[in-house]
Amino acid sequence: MNIARFEQRLLTRKRELDARLNRIESDLEQPHDQDVEDHAIEVENDEVLEGLGKAGQDELRAIDAAISRIKAGTFGTCPKCGQKIAPARLEAVPHAALCQECIGG
Repeated sequence: MNIARFEQRLLTRKRELDARLNRIESDLEQPHDQDVEDHAIEVENDEVLEGLGKAGQDELRAIDAAISRIKAGTFGTCPKCGQKIAPARLEAVPHAALCQECIGG
């Protein structure tokens, strides 16, 4: 397993998420229109943005944890059962902390 390649993917994704979260924060700070119908749409849009922001923050935490596992030398090992996480799982979700069996799949 090429740990350096996974680390690069994680760092790239982290930069992408940081940029997206900054755009979301900027959009949420924009003043709302005073027109009732437009205001209602803007509130709905803000709720969607907040959901996307939370999902992005959750993924950032998972990425930071994966980078910490790389530095600790435990990346790719399931902390629950001690088995190696399947390379295909790490390819799909590089920040995966648990193997497929331990997440119930």
